[in-house]
Amino acid sequence: MAILPFRYCNTLRCLTAAFAACAAMAAHAQDTLRVLTWPGYADADLVKAFELRTGSKVEITFIDSDEVMWQKLNKNKAADFDVFAVNTAELQRYIQAGLAVGVNTAHISHSATQLPRFRDLKGIPGLVHADKVYGIPYTYSEMGLIFDRQQVKQPPTSIQALWDPRYRGKVLLYNGGSHNFSLAAQALGHATPYRIANTGWAAAVDQLIALRRNAQGFYNQPDESVELFKNGHVALMFANYGSQQLQLLKKAGADVGYVVPKEGALAWLDCWAITRGAKNTKLAEDWIDFFLEPQAGQALLTRQGLANTTSESPYLRPQDRMVWLEPVENVDRRSALWERILAGDRASKVLAP
Repeated sequence: MAILPFRYCNTLRCLTAAFAACAAMAAHAQDTLRVLTWPGYADADLVKAFELRTGSKVEITFIDSDEVMWQKLNKNKAADFDVFAVNTAELQRYIQAGLAVGVNTAHISHSATQLPRFRDLKGIPGLVHADKVYGIPYTYSEMGLIFDRQQVKQPPTSIQALWDPRYRGKVLLYNGGSHNFSLAAQALGHATPYRIANTGWAAAVDQLIALRRNAQGFYNQPDESVELFKNGHVALMFANYGSQQLQLLKKAGADVGYVVPKEGALAWLDCWAITRGAKNTKLAEDWIDFFLEPQAGQALLTRQGLANTTSESPYLRPQDRMVWLEPVENVDRRSALWERILAGDRASKVLAP
């Protein structure tokens, strides 16, 4: 007799869940969710599972740079998309331009499974404005140092290793002004790498000119960095894509190690956000919630080599510190100065008006 109520309750729970699933499908039937995101963030099998669960259709548009994302969302005031994946630093301009709207966190039930530091939304710069949450953390990567174990016998401990004369012509760098000036600021001991004072530009330029002398080459995309690393006999690389590049190099047969320097690693945190032009905000929230479930998080780890926000990263040590990206003081100035440095200009010419 004691078993019957248990079975009844279990059956009731199953029926309740089934009715809820049917209700969700009915609510979203024929709806189309338009997603703007990065490769690897919305694999076809996961998209299909979401469509089957909600009865909706999903249209994915992939981008490969922050600039392209801005062009697509800003062009038609975000009317062409419902949900997008963006890092916390870039999110600021979408909020300021009125292209993003707040997310109702009460509808993101799986946020309860996230690690404490990702549930503390107010503790992550840029996610909360005027008490509204504009982004839900999804995936991240620290920009550590990847080294060739055959050439670098002792793992580097400091970012200063990039300037080590022993690696002259054997350092591989990311081709980006904002991040490279942040590297220079870290090496110079600035309190924050994202704010260079007017009096600090000359030293930062000198620092990057010295770094350029150590460079074997520069890359933009992860796959490109793998080819340059292997073919250029690179000893040390600033890994703009972090553990994702580590996984790619290992798959390519490279004998490499990976460390986060003692100064801390610049780190990007990509979040799901909802556009002002969203046609079905609830469906967009269901998408965000779905991608916090275990299967999506596991796909990030095993397929992309990226960390998720619900389990500890296998690539980090407890003492490793991440310096989350923030908007820099002047992105245009950083880019312009970097182009001059890359061209081989002297410091006086780089800083010339």
